[in-house]
Amino acid sequence: MSDAVAYAYAVVRHDVEGLDEALADVVGVAGRPVHLVPQGPGSGLAAVVSTVPAQDFQESALRRHLEDLDWLETVARAHHTVIERLSAHTTVLPLRLATVYLDEDRVRGALREDSEMFTRALDRLTGHIEWGVKIYVEPRAETAGPVDPAADDGLGVGRAYLRARRAQRHSRDEAHRAAHQAAERVEEIGEAVAVGHARHRVQQGQLASEPGENVVNDAYLVARENAEAFRAEILRAAEGLSGVRVDVTGPWAPYSFATLPGTEPRAPDQAP
Repeated sequence: MSDAVAYAYAVVRHDVEGLDEALADVVGVAGRPVHLVPQGPGSGLAAVVSTVPAQDFQESALRRHLEDLDWLETVARAHHTVIERLSAHTTVLPLRLATVYLDEDRVRGALREDSEMFTRALDRLTGHIEWGVKIYVEPRAETAGPVDPAADDGLGVGRAYLRARRAQRHSRDEAHRAAHQAAERVEEIGEAVAVGHARHRVQQGQLASEPGENVVNDAYLVARENAEAFRAEILRAAEGLSGVRVDVTGPWAPYSFATLPGTEPRAPDQAP
């Protein structure tokens, strides 16, 4: 095996003016420069590629690295930097994180083999962007601080404690009902405006970096001309609802809508 392999970030149309220049100063995975690998004469497709050390991306090493969150985060950030630079210039079909080939001839072979599929996907995504939509539950009783059993109001410590716990549960239940209403509003807006809707797993544990409980973690594919109107409508979905927050992230390249056989691109705010 060579000491380097080809890391593929995305598939794009090769005939986009200025694309080579746009990638000229882009640094990809492992600090390597990025370049285009055209499918070949008569084709309008190209893969966006950089060479990376084989020792880090051969199968056995990659399995070990996939358990290393710091390594994954570094690779994911570089991967998404390349995708976002591309998306400022053209429609991008992102590939799965750590998609590697033995060499650039194998990359060209993959482009030839799946040329029709790649072309259809690029056609479908042209002129569209992705918005991430998250809904969080933030019940008031949970954010007001711990229960104080000494504040018994004449009821006794035990009864005061139980009353406070019931108030917490009631607040939580009310917030979840409100979140359900917000989710219904978001879906109605999506059905009216978006052309695609993808559901992601809610973020928990180490992935839950934002305050509150994440109960919806979705993505919507929206035409560029409707993008800002869609975002504004979504941000109003929680109006009048207590204990609920709606966040919108993006715009992103259409990560969530580029899934192809053998590829599983993740949204930029998902864990790799």
